[in-house]
Amino acid sequence: MNRIKKEDFSLRNLKKLGLFAITAITAFSMVFPSSVSADAIVGESYVTLGANLTEAQRNQILQEMSVSDQSKVIEVTNEEEHQYLGQYMSKATIGTKAISSAKITIQDNGKGIAVKTKNISTITEEMYANAAITAGIKDADLYITAPFKVSGTAGLTGIIKAFETATGKKIDESQKQVANEEIVRTSEVAEEIGDPLKAAQFMNRVKEEVAKEEPKSVEEYRDIIINVSNEFNINLDSDTINQLVTFSQNFNDLNIDWDQLSSQFESLRGDLSEALKSPEAQGIIDSILEWFGELFSAIGDFFTSSSSRSESN
Repeated sequence: MNRIKKEDFSLRNLKKLGLFAITAITAFSMVFPSSVSADAIVGESYVTLGANLTEAQRNQILQEMSVSDQSKVIEVTNEEEHQYLGQYMSKATIGTKAISSAKITIQDNGKGIAVKTKNISTITEEMYANAAITAGIKDADLYITAPFKVSGTAGLTGIIKAFETATGKKIDESQKQVANEEIVRTSEVAEEIGDPLKAAQFMNRVKEEVAKEEPKSVEEYRDIIINVSNEFNINLDSDTINQLVTFSQNFNDLNIDWDQLSSQFESLRGDLSEALKSPEAQGIIDSILEWFGELFSAIGDFFTSSSSRSESN
């Protein structure tokens, strides 16, 4: 029984375990729609196409998405991409053409989010899921694609625009900005550490700690980021840490109530649910399972020993 005493199972850690078991992902519950609006019909799909696609590329994407109703097709312009990404990326990186396209299919309340991508080279499905929920999107299937390989940083703009059209509800502009900033910062961390999944997990832990600790000073934000990076055994340069401090401040300004997000965590679908579990959570779970294994082994040894003694008597 000494082994289990070595684990720090304080009330705070048990609370973290329950949260992590349903994956760590973030959103802003204060501006979440409590349910899909009356304008949104479950099962309906809405599509956004990059405004600079050629006619042949448009038709290719629509066919790929199995969309026939042109009335539900919305365009995303390069100007909109610069509007939401211009603060976090250079103009040259964003480019002059809107190519990324997206499809969103409304699901039943509580169904959660599922993400699939095609020809997206930088932004992973986990990153899209995180940022989409940050933007207030829920209960939907998301599909992001392009006719050729693109980074995918602009894909979130289309997802948000399609969701607004589907629900008839405008998403707060600050939310949109932070969600797009999250996409950029997560991809930068992924490039720096060479592990996109770990980057998404890392960002979720940072957001969780910021939401729970409610830091007030730059130093407190920085401490959270450094402590979490130590948890994940990753080294970040000073520029990245400074950018994450700014992102964390913007995130915290929207008054997140982390404890109210469990329904979205639980209802993540596909591979996202398992993929976004943090290594810390899995380590705690493994320790518990290992302890139970040792306990049952000891019980078995006890009865085996008792039985041997009885037979010898």
